[in-house]
Amino acid sequence: MQSSVSIRNLSLSFGSVPVLQDLNLEVGQGEFIVLLGPSGCGKSTLLNCIAGLLDVTAGQIHIGGKNVTWAEPKDRGIGMVFQSYALYPQMSVERNLSFGLRVAGMPKEEINQRVQRAAEILQLQPYLDRKPANLSGGQRQRVAIGRALVRDVDVFLFDEPLSNLDAKLRADLRVEIKRLHQRLKNTMIYVTHDQIEALTLADRIAIMKNGVIQQLADPNTIYNKPVNLYVAGFIGSPSMNFLQGSLSGNEFVANDGTRIPVAGYQFSSPVSGSTKAVMGLRPEHVVMNEDARAMPFSTEVEIEIVEPMGSDTLAWTSIAGHPITFRAASDAHIHAGQKLLIGFDPARGSIFNAETTDRV
Repeated sequence: MQSSVSIRNLSLSFGSVPVLQDLNLEVGQGEFIVLLGPSGCGKSTLLNCIAGLLDVTAGQIHIGGKNVTWAEPKDRGIGMVFQSYALYPQMSVERNLSFGLRVAGMPKEEINQRVQRAAEILQLQPYLDRKPANLSGGQRQRVAIGRALVRDVDVFLFDEPLSNLDAKLRADLRVEIKRLHQRLKNTMIYVTHDQIEALTLADRIAIMKNGVIQQLADPNTIYNKPVNLYVAGFIGSPSMNFLQGSLSGNEFVANDGTRIPVAGYQFSSPVSGSTKAVMGLRPEHVVMNEDARAMPFSTEVEIEIVEPMGSDTLAWTSIAGHPITFRAASDAHIHAGQKLLIGFDPARGSIFNAETTDRV
């Protein structure tokens, strides 16, 4: 795959505080990459470095095969959409969309063509004469996206564009952004702390922590084969269940002595002797009653809390002294205090070295 954005050995420090550390990232032509992580992990800082809004301490940034490490933002061939809409309140939607092109001295006919094309793609034609104050949050964000779109660039940068919207609008605009990418096939780099946005939008997700990319992979791999405990705990809602114990032969032995067979598990690295380990299980991989009897491991538990979620039901209990959450069908008859059989296949789980926190 031809590289659209190439980040090579990038480091950035604010004074003596390192924010990005020897970071490398290759973004393919037309790829949708999501930078995901909690506040302070360096994802927005990385995006601002790509945009040219921050000067790097070391390393290089290439866009479209051209070294732009020290180029001005306007010369990088990028369009950026910020968390705040940053629209001119006194201007109409049409004027907001065309402002940058008019300042650049582009011919009027070309400006009109680009504005009309962006308005059609983003379904903004009915609002071109309105001012931002007369638009909803979702419409304002579409105008902000349109302002980047009219620049007709190869690379779009999104810095948490949906975080100011309510849940329904976020879901709607998420679909629109995905449709936009499928239609334009431009390279897009998108920053968010919302894992649902990351999983639904991305071709590949880069999960960051302390200025370092922990794992870069497609959403399915990130979710089902997290590379370490940090990634495993960050992705998933509710989050992955964890059991503390040790690996011994073909068994995982929990701290309370509960033995769980792991013969079917695909180890990514060889394990010898007895190793302190953590077993991770997704809530949807734990089943109950008759389904549990067919699993390599099953045990009777007492339900502590039940949370009806509409489409399914979440139940809280414990195995080997560790809290466990599992999903059940929305019509499952479960109540607090009930005792039932639950089970799982450890081959579908994840096992991590307790000391290094890496997947084994």
